Amino acid sequence: MNKQQISPTSYLKFLLPSLLGIFLFMTPISYAGEITIPIAVLSNFVQGMLEDLLPAIMTIIITITFVGTILAKFIQWPTDKPSFLRSLLDVSPVWVLIRVLGMVFAILTLLQVGPAAIISENTGGLLLNDLLPVLFSVFLFAGLFLPLLLNFGLLELCGALLTKIMRPLFTLPGRSSIDCMASWMGDGTIGVLLTSKQYEEGYYTKRESAVIGTTFSVVSITFSLVILAQVELSHLFVPYYLTIIAAGLVAALILPRIPPLSRKEDSYYNQDLSEDKELIPSGYNAWQWGITQATEKAKTNKSVTEFFKDGLKNILDMWMGVAPIVMALGTLALIVAEYTPIFTWLGIPFIPLLELLQIPEAAEASQTLIVGFADMFLPSIIGSGIESEMTRFIIAAVSVTQLIYMSEVGGLLLGSKIPISIWELFVIFILRTLITLPIITLCAHLIF
Repeated sequence: MNKQQISPTSYLKFLLPSLLGIFLFMTPISYAGEITIPIAVLSNFVQGMLEDLLPAIMTIIITITFVGTILAKFIQWPTDKPSFLRSLLDVSPVWVLIRVLGMVFAILTLLQVGPAAIISENTGGLLLNDLLPVLFSVFLFAGLFLPLLLNFGLLELCGALLTKIMRPLFTLPGRSSIDCMASWMGDGTIGVLLTSKQYEEGYYTKRESAVIGTTFSVVSITFSLVILAQVELSHLFVPYYLTIIAAGLVAALILPRIPPLSRKEDSYYNQDLSEDKELIPSGYNAWQWGITQATEKAKTNKSVTEFFKDGLKNILDMWMGVAPIVMALGTLALIVAEYTPIFTWLGIPFIPLLELLQIPEAAEASQTLIVGFADMFLPSIIGSGIESEMTRFIIAAVSVTQLIYMSEVGGLLLGSKIPISIWELFVIFILRTLITLPIITLCAHLIF
């Protein structure tokens, strides 16, 4: 295969947007005494400016989504041309039901009328007043600027350079490393958004997208700090985060190779059969082929208008596609956690394991292991009253490595096109707990 000559203009067209994307999504900066990323700074600014209005804004978005969904059922769509609006609004009966639940929960919580189980500050109130405002602002900027990572060749370059690492270790394409970095530096929600878009565009198979969404949409450094502060162990951040990385890596090595993830089809969103899209042709090394692919991808961007149109579609997709699901399923999960003993009962089988691992206050700690499926903060809130520092350290670390919590990442995955069910998410959550708990406990015994 003959090597192509790449013009300086093509280099710049790839380089400038990609560097801006890396800066916005993956560059740690110090702001207001915290380590964060520029996208988070922009999101926090909007959140602060619209603070009192955001619950109402999100309720309006969720309501418009439901009304649009009902109207879409009566529209005669052209059968031969699937449109963006059709894929967003013309959904199956199950998703219609979830959207109506999300709307009802949001309206009741906003107006503070109805059962306390729905509108309490620990259930619907937590989602509408705390989480959804964060998602509004994160999606606004992440969705708008996501094309900088997707459309200008950065993923093509990373795919060529890193596939020899990602394939044997994690059974994934090299470009998935960007999803992980964006989650790690920014937020797990950004990782899910990025993965979902790549899956829809045919870069990941069903199996790969499910693996990345449940294994690499990692909790950000900032979120981890908040969890550690909740259990009053902020002074142990360095050993704590090293422990999370070690446990997370082991889980990422094992989970793609066992059910349910290993049983996912290796076919693409458009039903094409799997093929290795990151093979390097003869005559090229990884760097040369990566740059060639990157500059070719960058050339396909013809106008600024198209860039912002793509960004706007991303924003609407996440606001309207995900917010109702997070509100509906997140509220239901939190009601179960708050008002029933189900999660406590589910934690009982873990007591012998915790005792075997010599974790102090095993009975109290067992209650925190399953409740994280509802929301990541719940284990640290329940565990903050435990006397043993080692046990609180383990609870804080496990809650972060469990990764699948319905009030955010779980809801986002179900709301995306990534092929994963709520039952599969629960099984993966349990598997992550069983894999990471012994590693975290070993580290905790070394630290304490």
